[in-house]
Amino acid sequence: MEALKKSSNFTGPAGPVVLAILDGVGIGKYEDGDIVRKANTPTLDWLSANSLTSSLKAHGTAVGMPSDDDMGNSEIGHNAIGCGRVFAQGASLVNDAIEKRTLFDGAVWQELIENVNTNDSRLHFIGLFSNGNVHSHIDHLEAMLTDAENQGVEKACVHILLDGRDVPPTSALEYVNRLENFLAALKEDSDIDFAIASGGGRMKITMDRYQANWKMVELGWQTHVLGQGRTFESANEAIGVLRQENQKVIDQDLPPFVISRSGQPLGPITENDSVIFFNFRGDRAIEMSMAFEDDNFDKFPRGPRLNVQYAGMMQYDGDALIPKKYLVDPPGIDRTMGEYLVKSGIKQLAISETQKFGHVTYFFNGNRSGKFDESLENYIEVPSDIVPYEERPWMKAAEITDELVDAIQGGEYQFIRLNYANGDMVGHTGVPEAVEIAVETVDLCLARLLEAVDKVNGILIVTADHGNSDDMFQRNKKSGEVALDEQTGKPKPKTAHSLNPVPVYIFDPTGTVKMSLSDHPDLGISSIAATCLKLLGFEPPRDYTPSIVELS
Repeated sequence: MEALKKSSNFTGPAGPVVLAILDGVGIGKYEDGDIVRKANTPTLDWLSANSLTSSLKAHGTAVGMPSDDDMGNSEIGHNAIGCGRVFAQGASLVNDAIEKRTLFDGAVWQELIENVNTNDSRLHFIGLFSNGNVHSHIDHLEAMLTDAENQGVEKACVHILLDGRDVPPTSALEYVNRLENFLAALKEDSDIDFAIASGGGRMKITMDRYQANWKMVELGWQTHVLGQGRTFESANEAIGVLRQENQKVIDQDLPPFVISRSGQPLGPITENDSVIFFNFRGDRAIEMSMAFEDDNFDKFPRGPRLNVQYAGMMQYDGDALIPKKYLVDPPGIDRTMGEYLVKSGIKQLAISETQKFGHVTYFFNGNRSGKFDESLENYIEVPSDIVPYEERPWMKAAEITDELVDAIQGGEYQFIRLNYANGDMVGHTGVPEAVEIAVETVDLCLARLLEAVDKVNGILIVTADHGNSDDMFQRNKKSGEVALDEQTGKPKPKTAHSLNPVPVYIFDPTGTVKMSLSDHPDLGISSIAATCLKLLGFEPPRDYTPSIVELS
């Protein structure tokens, strides 16, 4: 890999190029429910009037998803921004592997099946239980259950992590009823014992990320593996009772439950079982994978490592090799912007709080852990608070900004990238009042950032990886009308990412850089990389998505 070619007409600004990614801040289609539009955002308003401004696609095929009905997410968004190209992503790869049967013909799937058939043991599936297509898809689960039945598996257990985040907040029973009907149909022609064995909300158990809250994973281990916890006769009963006890709770926050049969847990994970974590997205599957695979695991009292065959849908960390076995190969992302800049001698800073730290590092670098060059890169993680985000919507934006202002004024870095997580993480709570504070917090911090860049004659690029806070109400898909709660008469909250485009603002405080918007139509967020490289004084690689700007 060679260094980048220097631009013939621009050598870069005096100060750094700063890329600010406002997570979950899109351009809303409707006024009602668009909290970004409702919030007091004088800095974004000023940038809209005083900078080079455009919009970018951040979902569907523009970021490697199967269709434009699929929302984007932070992981594939940072992949696209960081590598400057569009790669087929998780859902697309799994769909293809199922359609072409490479998943089922592969050595890992065959090994898992042979293990349970030989030992008369159970096949277990753990994963996010919805059709949100961000972490997982119920279609993939059903396809694997079908093939398992065809290959003679007699006992299978499904451990469901309720969503309510990438799908409507209280839609869990739709998926439970769908799976129960699906399993009943499978059983009509064979003598199998396939059933839901345990579950709980995705923000309560199992699906922690970035080692922020190992208690979640421990509770998941107790629920799925040990079969310990509050018991119910069915998932349908569990969800109904738990909702009745706390009528404000949404699916992602439902407590864990264990399904019992004759007074005993239906499906604890025991020796010689096979286990599949069927999430294709990695960030929230890594820690449970570690608990299954690490001989020296010490994050909670797990006990000796179980002798089970364990695999992920994909490999969630290619550098740490977590998990060791996986069903579908991840996209081979190479030649990222960060690596090119290192080869070209550019000093870089990446910073965010814990919840998005991996996004500006691991995902931005093409699903690669660690640095390309210790001497040319600095990564700063600001520890996130372990608290419901609706209770602290400002999160760590101010602390991130403190670090940024010092870094910009210090003059050490030529390229700085950051993520403000508020618009996404608070957006997922479905609490509009908190989301409004979150957006205004980011805007306030952005004002400080703008001032710092101005003082050193840098260039500021502001964009987002996907929308969320811009679309906070559920709607009728045909009419677009807001869906109202029958009891309260208020709009039903929407907690998922939006399908809206995201803004991009490019501000040169000196006014000396002769920039204009490119004439390339329908650009997506993958064009950010070429844009950054141009503004740093380099010619982008030929196969990168074209830049948003032209320089003259």
